[in-house]
Amino acid sequence: MRIDEIIAAADEPSFSFEFFPPKTDEAEERLHEALETLRELRPSFVSVTYGAGGSGRDRTINVVKNLREQHGLEAMAHFTCVGGTKDEIRDVLQQMREAGIDNVLALRGDPPGGEGRFEPTPGGFASSPELTKLIADEFDFTVGGAAYPEPHPDARHEDDDIETAKAKVAAGARFLITQIFFDNRDYFAFVDRLRAEGVDVPVIPGILPITAIGQARGFAKKIGARIPEGLERELDLREDDPDGIKDLGVSYATLQCAELLANGAPGIHFITMNRSPSTRAILSTLRLHRPWERTPFAATGDGATAR
Repeated sequence: MRIDEIIAAADEPSFSFEFFPPKTDEAEERLHEALETLRELRPSFVSVTYGAGGSGRDRTINVVKNLREQHGLEAMAHFTCVGGTKDEIRDVLQQMREAGIDNVLALRGDPPGGEGRFEPTPGGFASSPELTKLIADEFDFTVGGAAYPEPHPDARHEDDDIETAKAKVAAGARFLITQIFFDNRDYFAFVDRLRAEGVDVPVIPGILPITAIGQARGFAKKIGARIPEGLERELDLREDDPDGIKDLGVSYATLQCAELLANGAPGIHFITMNRSPSTRAILSTLRLHRPWERTPFAATGDGATAR
C-alpha cells in the first residue's frame, strides 16, 4: 500500500520504524529479534536505509522484500543518487518495482565512506529533487523525501533547507520525513515555514531514542543537530551509567513525541538502530496515553521543547 494513502486513511498518527541492512550473521540475528518484537506494535510502515556511496543496494532490496513477504510489513526502500549514472539508477529502480516495492525515500546520499563533500557521479544526478522527479515521472512509486529542521551540513544559507524541501515536493514527493532533532522548536519552526511557503504534505518527525552517549553525539555531529544544554547535562551525569542513559533516552524521546503529536505532527518515524527495547517502551506509552487526543501542550525543561 502507498504510504501517503496509509497516512491519510489512519485513525491515529502513523508510527514507523527505520532499519538498516545487516552485514554480518550477528547483525542479521539482531535485526530478526528486533523485527519479532516491533512488528507486534503494528507499525504503519517501516523503512530500510541505503549504504554510504550507494553501497548495499542489493541488501536494501532484499531486506525490503523480506519485510513485505515474510513479516507482512509495508516497507519502504531508501534510495540515493550516489555512485550511479541515470541509466544505472533506472535499472535499480526497475529491480525495485519487480521486487514488489511500492514506496521509495529519495535521497541525495552521503559520499563513499560517509566523509567529505558530495560530488555528483558523472552522468548521474546532482540533487535529490532531480532524483525525485525521475522516480515520480518514470516509475509507479510513491516517493518520499528527507527534510532538515536544522541546517544541513552542506547548506549555504538559512533558506537552503526550505527551498530544497519545496523542490522535492514540487518534483513529486508526497510526504517528508525529517532528519533527527532533539529540540521540538526546530521542527515546529521548520513546518511553519514550509506551510507559509504553500507546502502542505505530511512532515513526519524522525526521532532517535538515545541509547548511548557516543551514539547521540556522533549522530548530532554528522548531521549538524544540536543537543540542548539541559539534555547534554543529563547525559554527562550518566556518563558511567549505560542503563541510566537508556532510561533517560526513553523518557526524553517519549516527552518529545508526546509534544509533537499533541501539536499536530502526523506521526513519528523511529530510528531503531535495529534494536527494539527503547522504541517499544516509547510507542507503548504513547498509545496508552494518546497525546494526539489531548490539549496541545509544551514539554518543559531546560532546552527541551516548547511551542
